[in-house]
Amino acid sequence: MAGQSRPLSDWIGSKERKEDVITLAPALGVSALLDREEPVIEMGAPLPALWHWFYFLPQVPGSKIGTDGHPQRGGFLPPVDLPRRMFAGARMEIVAPPVIGLPATREGTVLKVTEKSGNSGKLVFVTVEYRVSQEGELCIREEQDIVYKEAGGRIAAPIPLKEWPPLPAGAVSQVVEPNEVFLFRFSALTFNAHRIHYDRRYAMEEEGYPGLVVHGPLTALMLAELAARNSTGRIRSFSFQGRAPLFDLHPFRLVGIKESDKLVLEAQGPTGATAMTATAVLA
Repeated sequence: MAGQSRPLSDWIGSKERKEDVITLAPALGVSALLDREEPVIEMGAPLPALWHWFYFLPQVPGSKIGTDGHPQRGGFLPPVDLPRRMFAGARMEIVAPPVIGLPATREGTVLKVTEKSGNSGKLVFVTVEYRVSQEGELCIREEQDIVYKEAGGRIAAPIPLKEWPPLPAGAVSQVVEPNEVFLFRFSALTFNAHRIHYDRRYAMEEEGYPGLVVHGPLTALMLAELAARNSTGRIRSFSFQGRAPLFDLHPFRLVGIKESDKLVLEAQGPTGATAMTATAVLA
């Protein structure tokens, strides 16, 4: 790509190793964010599904943060020079939930880098594998899909339905009313300074969104929580794929349908369109 002295494929096989302690404070913060009451979050308890995202955070100096709030490109991940970056999806196996209070290690490897051109312009897809371990034993194996794209045009504000369509028999659901405080608290817990989630002027004037953007991982986290609340077993694998952005302008709905040993999940935007799909397989 223009401006690159090395092909992006050179980053395939790039590795990163981070160490952290699965401390209590971030988990208590997530519990407060989600208005969680049960089960109790305490030392020695298993970390709920997807909550490992609140550890091993990138501690990038302020001098290396770009104008969009993201860390400057390069290092472990390839230095893609496209302006938009999204955490578009993931697939994870939870072999054994990490235990709160113990040290942990996360090892990352860039598995794939794919460059494409489509109707929306240039795209780069990067797939990264992460392995989280405690005391030498694998806890979580995860593959994350990161998509880089060109800026594109402005996105129109959604026109919400007057009422939600009926749910299928046996479905569980939750209506979420996002707001600035909710999004900011998630950004703070993940040390994510991307301005589209808290700086309304920047999100609308610079990136062309109609409002603040709901974090994709936050939506995935809430879908996992919906699955956990409505099952007796723990989540042993989870996958999700983003379809369209959600904004803080209107409520959106989370829906789960039980199928054998799994819950098929989706987040529905205010127009009723699917914004994210997910599957939680239960132990």
